[in-house]
Amino acid sequence: MHEFGVDEAGKGPVLGSMFAAAVAVDPADLPDDVGDSKGIAPARREELAATIREVGAVGVAEISVDRIDDDETDMNSLTVAAHAEAIERLVDAADESPDPDDPHSGYVDACDTNAVRFERRVEDGTDAAVDLRAEHDADETYPVVGAASIVAKVARDAHVDALADRYGAVGSGYPGDGTTRDFLESYVADHDALPPCARESWKTSQDVLAAASQSSLGEFQPDGGRVGGDASGETEVRSDGGSHERTTLDDF
Repeated sequence: MHEFGVDEAGKGPVLGSMFAAAVAVDPADLPDDVGDSKGIAPARREELAATIREVGAVGVAEISVDRIDDDETDMNSLTVAAHAEAIERLVDAADESPDPDDPHSGYVDACDTNAVRFERRVEDGTDAAVDLRAEHDADETYPVVGAASIVAKVARDAHVDALADRYGAVGSGYPGDGTTRDFLESYVADHDALPPCARESWKTSQDVLAAASQSSLGEFQPDGGRVGGDASGETEVRSDGGSHERTTLDDF
């Protein structure tokens, strides 16, 4: 198997799954414009993804909303799992089990401030015999990681398109997207609950629920349901970056 690269897409959105892709290919067979998927137009990404699948072997892993919302884990651990699972699917697709005495070499885009720690965690998370090197912005340095970035982003885009087919306009799924926020607010107003595709642990989701609750209270309370200045209730929610932060009711 040629050298391989691994990258993920969809770590930060409030809607939908995260995807990771592992790609094994001869870099010489890749088009010249393969690189960080964020800098490539969607239509071109799809063309490149099709070419990458033709000239190389590909493994894709999906981390569902249910896994993301699990209280027993965090986004750093899930990103490690996504990379490890993508590598295992790549090994299966390549139909070439690596020899422990001669492991396959690959590059991963580090999703941890400590790149060495990230590569060790990914190696420990897979049963495949691999020798990894993790670097920050590896998708801009190594064409094989850029190829993985493109495949992962195309998988994520297809996932969001499927959500739009089911729910209507959902936007990109990112917290800063007004269409995404409008979709969440409208869905909660109509169903008194978040849609199944929303990451409930994300602060954006909690904000939408809290705003809907306050609006509902305002319909029945003369003062509009406002919380007094001496309120001291606190709740802990996962931020949109995947870590935890302490917030007060004033944040809502």
